[in-house]
Amino acid sequence: MVGPADQAAEPGGTGWREKILEVRRPPEDVPATYTRLAPVYEIWARLTESRARRRVLALADPGPAEDVLEVATGTGAQLVELARRNPRGRTVGVEVAEGMLAKTRRRLAARGLTEVEILPADARQLPLADASFDLIVNSYMLDLLPRAEIPRVLAEFQRLLRPGGRLVMSNMTLGERRPHGVWDGLYARGIVLTANCRGVLAAPVLAELGFAGIEREYSAQLGFPTEIVIARKAGEPSSR
Repeated sequence: MVGPADQAAEPGGTGWREKILEVRRPPEDVPATYTRLAPVYEIWARLTESRARRRVLALADPGPAEDVLEVATGTGAQLVELARRNPRGRTVGVEVAEGMLAKTRRRLAARGLTEVEILPADARQLPLADASFDLIVNSYMLDLLPRAEIPRVLAEFQRLLRPGGRLVMSNMTLGERRPHGVWDGLYARGIVLTANCRGVLAAPVLAELGFAGIEREYSAQLGFPTEIVIARKAGEPSSR
């Protein structure tokens, strides 16, 4: 179940940097890696991420007339659902890997979702205006970033959200049961089975940045540990 902020921060506490591994490969390697994986990525996603996707969509609850951004669209499966639930709003997708962008474009076109905006961009510096979105969704991307860049990216999301705007994320996280820790155990030994993902903790970083209403949920699918974190940008929503 999703718990309140004090429970959300508990798995990582304030010393989250010491609790998560550093990435073994630089972010600059990520686009090429995910372009290579694009043709087969949905096989992995069905095995390890499908439950989290359904939960993210339920918690995000977009639309029908919001400004919605998904950062790291992957193959576009989640972006399609966000756009379908937001028929009178603006939906934008951002992705850095060309292979994934091509998959996203084809998936949107096949479903007639021609109004969705697609941007090739790096999450660390997004070419979008301040306070321009009601909802940001991001899945399995923080776990690819160096520790020092996780706050930078979450601060970028904060910049883009309107006051009271919602952030809904899923990440690979630290295994909270013994079998779930095998992924990070192998990663620590240099055996990378996850395209450079390792377990991270978003809730304590969001707390450091001043987000409000932080809640966290833990689950695992095929032993792959995932956290789903929701938060709001501080402030009262303005009438538009």
